[in-house]
Amino acid sequence: QPFALRGLATAGAAGAGGWWARSGAVATEHLEGWRTAAAGWAPSAARSIATSTAAPMAKPGNIKEHALLKDWMFEEMGIAKPGSEPRRRRSGAIAVKCGMTAEWNEHGVRVPLTVLWIDDCRVTQVKTQEKEGYTALQLGAGSKKAKRLNRSERGHLIASDLPFSAELTEFRVSPDAILPVGTAIGASHFSAGQYVDVQGRTIGKGFQGPMKRWGFSGLPASHGTTKKHRAHGSIGNSQDPGRVWKGKKMAGRMGNRKRTVQSVLVYKVDADRNLLYVKGQVPGKAGRFLKISDALRKPPERPAYPAWGFGDFAERAPSGVSVANMKDPFITQSE
Repeated sequence: QPFALRGLATAGAAGAGGWWARSGAVATEHLEGWRTAAAGWAPSAARSIATSTAAPMAKPGNIKEHALLKDWMFEEMGIAKPGSEPRRRRSGAIAVKCGMTAEWNEHGVRVPLTVLWIDDCRVTQVKTQEKEGYTALQLGAGSKKAKRLNRSERGHLIASDLPFSAELTEFRVSPDAILPVGTAIGASHFSAGQYVDVQGRTIGKGFQGPMKRWGFSGLPASHGTTKKHRAHGSIGNSQDPGRVWKGKKMAGRMGNRKRTVQSVLVYKVDADRNLLYVKGQVPGKAGRFLKISDALRKPPERPAYPAWGFGDFAERAPSGVSVANMKDPFITQSE
């Protein structure tokens, strides 16, 4: 069977154990006609497929997309191709960073928290695929005097009969997660125990050297070093390439960049005061606006989709204070 991947399964079993080794399939010259059986891979009747039922077939959730796998192969196996199903996305919220504090949970562990205040957050505009070319919701938060807004922002909010917002931000959403203009989004939009992604602008540090900006070690403290102890040293060759590469780490302005912290735990939700207590630190300084959305890597199991008061969550949003359940770190699993 002359084929370049003849020994792929053997090499995968001898090495780290790739996808082919886990599934127990041996690639041959003819890749068409893959079918599955309860015990493992089964060959098609019309095409020659060398198979092995010694190892069970990998579970559908553990099958990784391979370069040689085609769309029709997933159809025959009855498994959805990874990344083929569109992800449902609901709107996030705009919050103000109030500062940091700490609490002790029921196990006596100190938990550092960042307090986020959702101040009068509501939908100000709906963008659709037919008109703008994509589906999104524009949210506004905070309050601002009319003279502090430019004419376009002032006219935009007056046309929608909405109060003047200090911050306007867009959130990409699914077509079934569109909310009408004027819908208010509070802290109950998120639940205690879920994970969120928080985006904001980092604190500006001004012009800084390479040691503080990039963590360079600097030059030697002695042995002939003169007034170059905190310098970065050489920045490239001479004639070849005869220039400095783009993106070279050098001294410059530090901070004031848009950054996102992923998978931040929502420790506590105070729906009455529209406060979110998230575990750890988030970018930005106190008083700045942040974007909060459901975590991409750790999505919530059953969020209020698209929001409280709509769809399956037609009831009123919950009130009061809810705290996430934390595991006891002092309990170890017995052998």
